Formats: sequence, structure tokens, C-alpha cells
Amino acid sequence: MPRFIHFKTITEMYTMLNMGSPDHPLLAVVRKWGIGDFDPREVKFTGDLYYLALKGRTSGAFPYGRNKYDYQEGTLIFMRPGQVATFERFKTEDDGGWTILFHPDLIHGSELGKTIKGYSFFNYHLTEALHLSREEKQFVNTLVENLEREIRQNLDKHSQNLIVQNVETILKYSQRYYDRQFYTRANLNKDLVSRFEGYLHAYFLSEELSEKGIPTLADCGEALHVSGSYLSDMLKLATGRSAKDHIYNHLIDLAKLKLLNTTYTINEIATVLGFEYPQHFSKLFKTKTGVSPSEYRNLN
Repeated sequence: MPRFIHFKTITEMYTMLNMGSPDHPLLAVVRKWGIGDFDPREVKFTGDLYYLALKGRTSGAFPYGRNKYDYQEGTLIFMRPGQVATFERFKTEDDGGWTILFHPDLIHGSELGKTIKGYSFFNYHLTEALHLSREEKQFVNTLVENLEREIRQNLDKHSQNLIVQNVETILKYSQRYYDRQFYTRANLNKDLVSRFEGYLHAYFLSEELSEKGIPTLADCGEALHVSGSYLSDMLKLATGRSAKDHIYNHLIDLAKLKLLNTTYTINEIATVLGFEYPQHFSKLFKTKTGVSPSEYRNLN
């Protein structure tokens, strides 16, 4: 059985890895790691911290969940609090990469604290990492250097806002570069959109709909071997519509067919379509079409 280590704070992590005291209690920029009294290959790590890491010059794999990802120099990965990761080793030398860790308390009450959930790449699978161009990597490195300088200065009344603003700037540019990555992978995205539509078409014609209900974003992602968050963001850029819009469009199209071509009652149709409560079906149908199911049936 693997041993689990949970880091609640930056200070706790520094202590366990024999790294002395952090420059800031709620945020750290790590260029090289200390060595703890354990073999990292035998340990799984969780924490209450947000995690951003840029791959440096050294090669190696990053085990994550059930998968192992061999990521290249210039790859940027993100993890939210509560996710589980393992490491084959901690780099004890500065290889040009870095890791930013920050506690949610750092951004509590700030604008970033309100918008952090909007950075959906924290929920991506590791294989959906951000691959930076040389120019992008140089620019992000400059932002990280600015952040390092700020946390190493003597703290004053401006420090908190400036530190949070630096973190937010890094996240905003990461989002911008992810959008670029979606666009440059347009052909791959078209294939994923096609597979997604095919999955929905097959699902809504199968018995799974009435047995399991309407597929969730996580269900769709699992079926297509991507994270639900990645799928949703890709669809918005590729089609202008969210994943929920795609799912509900298929649902409403099937509902229309059953209203016009069967003698099922509205309640029976709601059950077949996977709704636990018929009124939820009627409300959704009217929201999407402007008329109730019974009105639609009588109009045609």
C-alpha cells in the first residue's frame, strides 16, 4: 500500500522536505526541492495547495493518478487542491524549471478568489498540459521572476495585492496560451467534436438514457478519454457552444421526435429521456423551444 502525505500549508511542505522556512507563508516558487525522509517513489501526495509547474531541461516521467506522462521541456501543468500525484524523484538542482504553489487563503477576498474556478485547466488531465512556444516560455519565466522578487522583498501594505496580481497575470496568460493551443490543434479538435457528436447520438438512441439518465460532462469526457473541463473548453472555441448546449440539443431533438411520433404521455417521455421529475423535462423543453411539450405536440 502506498503511503499518503498531505500538505496543508507551504510551511508544512518545506519542513517535511528539509527546505528551511519559506519566504512567504502562503506562496512559494520552488526551483529545486529538498530531500525528505522518504522515497518519493513510494509516496502519493495530496494537498490544500494550487500547483503550477514548468518542466525544465531534465527528462523524466510524472506519474499522475493511474497514468504516467513523459512531458517535455516547456510543458506547463496545473493541479488544484485535493488532487493526487506521485513523483519518481524530486529535482534537487535548478534545471530551468519551476513550481509555484499557493494556498487558497492567499487569494481569499480578492478578485482572483472569485474567478479562480473559471480557470478550468486546473481540472484538466495531465496529458492535456499546456505546451509553450519558446517566446511564450520566456515571457512566462519573466512573470515568475517578478513574482519571486515580490515575495522576497520585505512585506508591506502593498505586498498582498501585488503578489496576487502577479499570480493572476500568470494564470491569464496561461489561459491565453491554452486558447492558442486549441486553435493550433484545429484538426484534432474537429475529430474530437465529431467523436463527441457520435457518442451523444449513440447514447441517446440506447437504453442507457432511461437507465442512467442524461450524460454528465464527466461521463462524456470519460467516454472520449479526455477531462470534462478540457472537452467543454474545446467545444466552446471550436463550435461556439458549450458541452451542455450540445447535450441538450440532442435531448430536445429526441424529445420532439417522441412528441410527434409516439402516443407516450409527457410523463412517459420524460422518464424515457432520463428525467427523474417530469416537471424538469417540461421546464427545460420550454426554455429551449419557447413552448411546453404539450403545446409543441398540439402545434404539429
